[in-house]
Order: sequence, then structure tokens, then C-alpha cells
Amino acid sequence: MLNMSSCHLNLHGAHGVPLAYVEEAGDPYKAEMEECVDLIIEELEKRKITNAYTLAYQSRVGPVEWLKPYTDDTIVDLGRKGVKGLLAVPISFVSEHIETLEEIDVEYKELALESGIQNWGRVPALGCEPMFISDLADAVIESLPYVGAMAVSNLEARQSLVPLGSVEELLATYDSQRRELPAPVTVWEWGWTKSAETWNGRAAMLAVLVLLLLEVTTGEGFLHQWGILPLFH
Repeated sequence: MLNMSSCHLNLHGAHGVPLAYVEEAGDPYKAEMEECVDLIIEELEKRKITNAYTLAYQSRVGPVEWLKPYTDDTIVDLGRKGVKGLLAVPISFVSEHIETLEEIDVEYKELALESGIQNWGRVPALGCEPMFISDLADAVIESLPYVGAMAVSNLEARQSLVPLGSVEELLATYDSQRRELPAPVTVWEWGWTKSAETWNGRAAMLAVLVLLLLEVTTGEGFLHQWGILPLFH
């Protein structure tokens, strides 16, 4: 049985990201994770829970450097420092999947035991917890008026904005303030896309029809040279 009063809180970030994403591309992920940890610890302290804690990042792949500290290195280090109880808190995993059920529950648990940590536990993912679903729905509704602006700022990445469907009914359900939503934005996407393939096919069909018309009206062309078109006279 894990004794909460003496265990160390290992607050995992979700899926770690390459360090370059943060330092070079300006991804706010690291700052968001640190803020999330601060909010959790602040709430725990209000409830007189003052366990030591660590933020670590898991699931790195490839040769490049990812956000540190890495979870596996952190577990080994905690064991070396004499920590005997460890509670894993997957702060940004909203549902159970391979990175919670396999990576944390199996691989990291085994590593913890091998490192001298005798007691191991994990906080379950939020899943369909009613309060989480309600907060998530509220966040989506609050963001709806800004969807058009977000799409316009990212025109090159998407061909069109997905229709929002029965927004009025959704807003009425949650008794939220009604706001006029921007019209969907449709943009042309260059490259090998379904839209480009359709137009290329139409252009090719038009070109064939023009060539056949020229053959018939002039009596000259490739089909006459190959002896194909006279067969139709």
C-alpha cells in the first residue's frame, strides 16, 4: 500500500518534445507543463500536502535531445537518493493508452523497483470524469468565436475549415452566451491533393476533346497519321 505522506510525486509531462521545438521554434509546451505543475502543487499545499515533487518528460525517441529531465533518468536518480515511495502523476495524459498502461505502469514501475524504490503508484488518467468533460466542453464553447481567426492565421496548413454543425443547439445546451460565428474559410491548397487531382483530370479531358475537334475539322493530326480516325468515316 502506497503511503502518500512519505511518497515522492513524479509529475510527468505528456509526450516529451525535441528541445529544438522549444528553444528554436518557440513551442510553449515546456512553459505550459511547468505552469500546470505549479497549479497542482499550489492546490495540494492548500490541502496541507507538501510532498516533494519532480517534473520529468517521457517517451523520447531518436538521436536528438528532448526536453529534460528524462523520466527514466529521474527514476534512477530518485532511487539513488533513497526515495522509497513514488507516485506517478501523468499530468497531461487525458486518457489511458500505451504510454500510461505500458510505459508508466510496466516499464517505469520495473525501473523504479530495480532502482530501490519499494512502493509505486500512479494517478489514473482523467478519462470520462464528469468534471473534466464539463470543463472541456466549456473550453470548446469559449473558443468557438475565435475559430475563424485561427483558420485564417494558418491558411497554408489546411484546405478548409470543418463546418461547425449545430452550434446553436450546442450553445443552448450549455446555456452559454450566443455569439455570431465567422463563416468557414476555404482556401486553395497547392500540391498533390484531392482538389488538384480533380482539376487536373478535368483539364486533361478538355484537352482531349479539343484535339479530337481539331482532327475532325481539319482532317489532319496524329489520329489521321496513324490511320485511326479514317476508320470512323
